[in-house]
Amino acid sequence: MKKIRCAIYTRKSSEEGLDQDFNSLDAQREACAAYIASQKHEGWVLLRDYYDDGGISGGTMDRPALQRLLNDIDEGLVDQIVVYKIDRLTRSLADFAKLVDHLDAAEASFVSVTQSFNTSTSMGRLTLNVLLSFAQFEREVTAERIRDKISASKKKGQWMGGSVPIGYEICGRSLKLNEKEAETIRTIYDLYQQYGNIRLVKNEMDKLGLRSKCRTITIKPSVGEKHQKQIGDVPFSKGHIHFILTNPIYAGRIRHKDTVYDGQHPSIINPQTWDEVQLQLKADARKNRTQKTGAVDQSKLLGKIFDENGERFTPSHSKKGKRRYRYYVSRHLIRDGIKNLSTDQSKSPGETNSKTNWRLPAKQFEDMIGAAIMDHLIKNQHKLLTKDVSTEQIKSYLETIKSLAYDNDGSLQLKLSYFEMIKRIDLQAGSVTITLNGEETATQLSIDPELINDDLLIFDTPFQHRKRGVESKFTIGSQITNYDEILVKNLSQAHHFMEQLKSGKSPDQIVQDYSFKSNTTITARRVLHLIKLACLAPDITDKIL
Repeated sequence: MKKIRCAIYTRKSSEEGLDQDFNSLDAQREACAAYIASQKHEGWVLLRDYYDDGGISGGTMDRPALQRLLNDIDEGLVDQIVVYKIDRLTRSLADFAKLVDHLDAAEASFVSVTQSFNTSTSMGRLTLNVLLSFAQFEREVTAERIRDKISASKKKGQWMGGSVPIGYEICGRSLKLNEKEAETIRTIYDLYQQYGNIRLVKNEMDKLGLRSKCRTITIKPSVGEKHQKQIGDVPFSKGHIHFILTNPIYAGRIRHKDTVYDGQHPSIINPQTWDEVQLQLKADARKNRTQKTGAVDQSKLLGKIFDENGERFTPSHSKKGKRRYRYYVSRHLIRDGIKNLSTDQSKSPGETNSKTNWRLPAKQFEDMIGAAIMDHLIKNQHKLLTKDVSTEQIKSYLETIKSLAYDNDGSLQLKLSYFEMIKRIDLQAGSVTITLNGEETATQLSIDPELINDDLLIFDTPFQHRKRGVESKFTIGSQITNYDEILVKNLSQAHHFMEQLKSGKSPDQIVQDYSFKSNTTITARRVLHLIKLACLAPDITDKIL
């Protein structure tokens, strides 16, 4: 009889009760072990390894024990997964479909102890999908209920958890003052009002020997026992100082999304003083940008873009009437002159002589880089912060990103703050590497800088650059597509003109009809030029479409 090696997988969404001698994970494992023992006559054998995920939601596949289990399945060490209920494995229909494909490829399967159905039949598969639909619905309703509760509680000024800010200590559903740390906060505000410059404030704080709050966090490794670790107790960084100066918590207020409410906790800084500091910060930021660039419409990525040879791009511009067009240009083109640029248009982008000749429209490039950063932050919302952060902090972080990226009507609007987060951009044919500044990223997202996961501050995204005549077109990341809207429009117009030509109309008559209907001027020469597109082979037309 063939042995079927069974691995028990257990999961619990919250950490509540996990410190008990017999918790929910133990109860799940005991029920699964008893079921495996009852199937001994079928050759079922229980593996000794534990695959337990405590305090992790079923809405994500990024769970240490689950990933370790899937790796063991790929290596042929496990034949069957045994769970107490199907929602212990996943609460997402999309994730479950991926999981089933993964198990099928490894010739493995799964069993739910309390839900008996046969997935080899259509009725069994329907039953499974119904159960998963309800599991996903329950998770989404719970999430909505939690969001509504957090919103209502913050409107009342209650502290809803997360990393306790320096200057305070937890006191039930509110905060109480830590006088020693509160004095540090007052010193920071006094120094900023005196100097009006965060760099000078940091220098003075270093002289005074002021250090950040010491915190104890719990590390939950994928293998082994969880343990305590101390972080903080280091000199304040500029990003951390900015975070403190812009945090309304110190004025006795609570922030929720874009709204600030009066809090129930005591203030460290007088609210009027806090408001004055915010105005001073904005005024100093505008003054610094003007001093650096000397222009209102400055190049936001000045000094941050590099080509494949490690050379910085140089900002450039041209004027047509009163309009000013900005560009980022390869430095050697500025150094050697742009006179050779027009002769290189017929070559593939990036392949003139031995160096790449980049000349990128600045506004379009900046917008696409900002959208790529936003896309990266949203997709990696559960990975950008260290693993010890709470679900509420992740939700607050995601809401901050959305408030920076979208207007109230849902339209995309990229703010200058995105470009302050950028440390370096490395551009080459086919891809672009973006490196974010950890301190600035934490500041813009209103996150404690010590909670940022440094591994995700560098990421690659596809970069597509095409030239058609003198026109340069490029796309970045998820915005890349092979669809050419202008070419498709011209093709459609060409077939329309061809039908008119077949009906007996002359090019001049076609021009008159078109100009009258569209209120747009076109020449007979242009009509004859476009009609050639209607003579393309069908397979070429299909590829264009």
